[in-house]
Amino acid sequence: MFKLTSLNLNGIRSATSKGLEAWLAAHSPDCICVQEVKAQADDVVGRFDQLAGLNGHFHFAQKKGYAGVGIYTRHEPSDVRIGYGSTEFDAEGRYVELRFDTPQRKMSVISAYFPSGSSGEERQQAKFRFLEEFYPYLVALKAQREFVLCGDVNIAHQEIDLKNWKGNRKNSGFLPEERAWVSKLLSEAGLVDVYRQLQPSTTDAAYTWWSNRGQAYAKNVGWRLDYHLATPAVAAFARTESIYKGEKFSDHAPITIGYDFKR
Repeated sequence: MFKLTSLNLNGIRSATSKGLEAWLAAHSPDCICVQEVKAQADDVVGRFDQLAGLNGHFHFAQKKGYAGVGIYTRHEPSDVRIGYGSTEFDAEGRYVELRFDTPQRKMSVISAYFPSGSSGEERQQAKFRFLEEFYPYLVALKAQREFVLCGDVNIAHQEIDLKNWKGNRKNSGFLPEERAWVSKLLSEAGLVDVYRQLQPSTTDAAYTWWSNRGQAYAKNVGWRLDYHLATPAVAAFARTESIYKGEKFSDHAPITIGYDFKR
């Protein structure tokens, strides 16, 4: 079983201080895709470039203490792609892709961090620009190779994906335009929401993010913002899913899918 985990760290220094590396050693994923590293290369090299025997590959933001993504893996990739060719968003450290190509299969694991629009209209418009340009990129990539994109998408797709959906219909993360983008990615582009393939109707247990306000975590007033989005051929190998809530490494929970590629 190929165990693939995704986790928004909300800062690599913070997450590792809360026991992330020990959890990785016990959990033993093949890859973990991380988002919001909130560090630069100088902060990571020699300190966080390896965790629990996994080697890290990163896309850092130009702005210090901001965004940044990475993938830790126990398997050596055949290629590493940093950024997706965006004039605007590659500077923000939002995309890293590891390619594991063989003569039989072209396969990628991607860690992506979608913009949040919750800070105001300016960032919401940036989020819309990101979605507009990222969609055709994923469509073109799907025509070339199999992949699974793991990451913080910052969108709850359906009403079952957040606790207070009625009160959030006009808020970033649950706007009709954002939800329609995910629907289009699944229906027209043909990608698969792997967690929902395995758990089509789960509600409270599906949440992966909780606000730091109002005891949201204690009351499980959460959102499902973290996804595995895969090409159908990859999604067909998905067998197990888990969202770990035993310890709190950040305001997000790790989501793991087990893929049985040997079948």
